[in-house]
Amino acid sequence: MDTNTTTPNTTTTRAGFVALLGAPNAGKSTLLNQLVGEKLSIVTRKAQTTRMRVLGLINEGETQIGLIDTPGIFRPKSRLEKAMVRAAWDGLDQADVVVVIVDAASHQPDPKVEDILEVLAHRDRRAILVLNKVDKIKVEKLLPLSESFAKTGRFDEIFMLSALTGDGIEGLKKYLYSHMPEGAWLYPEDQLTDLPERLSAAEITREQLLEQLHDELPYAAAVLPEAWEERKDGSVRIAQTIVVMKTAHRAMILGKNGSRIKEIGQRARAEMSAQMERTVHLFLDVRVDEKWQERSAFYHLFGLEN
Repeated sequence: MDTNTTTPNTTTTRAGFVALLGAPNAGKSTLLNQLVGEKLSIVTRKAQTTRMRVLGLINEGETQIGLIDTPGIFRPKSRLEKAMVRAAWDGLDQADVVVVIVDAASHQPDPKVEDILEVLAHRDRRAILVLNKVDKIKVEKLLPLSESFAKTGRFDEIFMLSALTGDGIEGLKKYLYSHMPEGAWLYPEDQLTDLPERLSAAEITREQLLEQLHDELPYAAAVLPEAWEERKDGSVRIAQTIVVMKTAHRAMILGKNGSRIKEIGQRARAEMSAQMERTVHLFLDVRVDEKWQERSAFYHLFGLEN
């Protein structure tokens, strides 16, 4: 008898993708960050903050989930908006489970949600519904809202939660883990996202732009990574260019005597340092390019199809 014989490993691993869909400001990015337990996707008060697909990874036992945060679904007009919406629908096509997130506290019907339901029906896709921001709505209004969505027949489950506070998150997590297909893990156990650090750093700066110039600065601004230098002392030197379409927007970002750009840089650098757990030297430039939204290089950089 061979005493060296080992029992074969019969553990079954599971892995799959979950697409987070919703109208702008429904709370997709906040939900992604809450599920992962780390800030991966930027969150601001401004709608349509997310421009590209962001993947967040979570593991539990033998199961791995890739959470796909997509740009908000809306009726696009510009070339950039059309690329964003295409990216959102691409996320649906990749997903094993589709999660539709609705702002339950909006207190009004949203035609964008109707558009999502129409596309789900057209593609014969089932989904689960997340009624988000339930901490901001009374129960007597929440239950009828849930019933109205249940009557559409598109949803297998309905979850009521607050992505901001985390209330109700565990129930959603348990459901998602139980519905992943059998298969090998697609990413290393300690990986949180597939977003390159350079793009993640650029998104942090864009978040500060939107936060500090919420009312003044339109969406026509981008942050492009220019240089990334690893230093011998363990720190990193990052150079980025903020691109705007008008000279007046450049002046807004710079501020009087450069005060605004200094504040943007300080806050962005602090968050980068915290996320990377090392010293960051951030250098920002601002330039005007009236046609940056037409340039293929931008779309390719952020994973969009132009």
